[in-house]
Amino acid sequence: MDWASNHISRNAAREPSPSADNLMYIKNLLISGLSSLLLSISGSASAGSTQERFVRLAELEIDPGQLESFRSAIEEGIETAIRVEPGVLVLYAVYEKDRPCRVRVFEMYTDAHAYQTHLETPHFKKFRDATNKMVISKTLLDAVPIMLGAKANIAPSSN
Repeated sequence: MDWASNHISRNAAREPSPSADNLMYIKNLLISGLSSLLLSISGSASAGSTQERFVRLAELEIDPGQLESFRSAIEEGIETAIRVEPGVLVLYAVYEKDRPCRVRVFEMYTDAHAYQTHLETPHFKKFRDATNKMVISKTLLDAVPIMLGAKANIAPSSN
């Protein structure tokens, strides 16, 4: 049984609402990971440099029957964008522990132009086309960094 089916079958009957602790954990994970990557790219994060960044949060609900396909597509899309786009600073995708169909993506770009450029890349268009029917709902939120901090040289991990 794959990871998504295992989570879905265990949680399908009770489908709990996300707890405040669970949501706080996800937010802290995103902030910590973002900070780590930003520090490894720039060496330090000063208040002046964060104001120019373009930050977006995506809250996605994925069709449970297509979760594994979505996971593969987003892994490929993130890997490609980080590797080939200099304006992409951070892309993190996580799912809620008790509700794996609820995915959150934290994105940071050098500026708004880098974000617009990202939307026009062949790999992003491929991802969008492949996952369009997998996404049940989507909310995009623009954000402004307050403070970015992390320990240096912490590599992101994936499950």
